Amino acid sequence: MKVKVLVVDDEQPARSELCFQLEQIDEVEVIGQASDGVRALQLILELKPDLVLLDIQMPGRTGFQIAQELLNRKIQTRVVFVTAYDEYAIGAFEVNAIDYLLKPIEPSRLNQTIERVQLQLSSEKDASNTALADEELQRLARYVAERQIRPAQVAIKAGEHFHLIPTKDIIYASLSHDVITIVTSGLTGVSNCRTLDELYSNLDQTIFWRVHRSHIININKVKEIMPWFSRNYILKMKDPKETEIPVSRTQTKRLREHLNL
Repeated sequence: MKVKVLVVDDEQPARSELCFQLEQIDEVEVIGQASDGVRALQLILELKPDLVLLDIQMPGRTGFQIAQELLNRKIQTRVVFVTAYDEYAIGAFEVNAIDYLLKPIEPSRLNQTIERVQLQLSSEKDASNTALADEELQRLARYVAERQIRPAQVAIKAGEHFHLIPTKDIIYASLSHDVITIVTSGLTGVSNCRTLDELYSNLDQTIFWRVHRSHIININKVKEIMPWFSRNYILKMKDPKETEIPVSRTQTKRLREHLNL
């Protein structure tokens, strides 16, 4: 049986590439495309696809929000997340009908996903299987929500130009006089975030620490830890200026535990 697929991604090249791969599979019919979350929901309701291949970070609504909306409306469309966020791929979902594909997608991996969906569709007459699909989608939705998938890039302004930089390249960010400065090894610029809290919410908090009310640091970009008064520390960072950043009293304990100091 043919699987009716809706492709959702805010980047046209990514959609085109995925549609091309799907067209090589005899058992698949691509019935539509969407470039944002709002349009995706409209097409899901209109076209009733068997499967939605869904990007996570999109304008309008995120992939997670769309999946949650489908749950709320009890729509049986299957969702497979397609994303470049390889740090959030988990092996636990490899054996489930609800899947998690990483860009760039290997054709054999896509075929595997389509086969899983076909198996589910063929057994959908059994009410228990339909309930199981709902449970799997709900479990994946919870997983994504709990981990708050974050952008892989942030925008900073340096001179008259805006630059998109990978978040992993950030060495530190500091707030001074209501201006947030972001520093990498090769670029220093001003963040478009309004507050340090807003910037922090867009970063992986297993790597980035709010060590001080005015400073966020990449724990992997610390060059040296220097003792300071009252058993606190100063962090010398790996930027060209070897900037020194204080650690607040409340974060000192966490730093000691992390580094076994």
